[in-house]
Amino acid sequence: MKTRLLTNWHVMRIVRLAFALFLLANAYETRQWIFVPLSLFFLLQAVFNWGCGMQGNCAVNLKKERHE
Repeated sequence: MKTRLLTNWHVMRIVRLAFALFLLANAYETRQWIFVPLSLFFLLQAVFNWGCGMQGNCAVNLKKERHE
């Protein structure tokens, strides 16, 4: 768990963290609490490195297989 939190920080992960903190601060300042779950979503993605991001794990396999 510690290695997952402290390693493999790339640009997109930092952008997610910055966006999450911005949304959270903005939600608190303007009292628009609907943005809190959205900011938590991005915060969890950034902290735990969830999602496709830079790894390319979500690529669609375009290779068609023939079933005969």
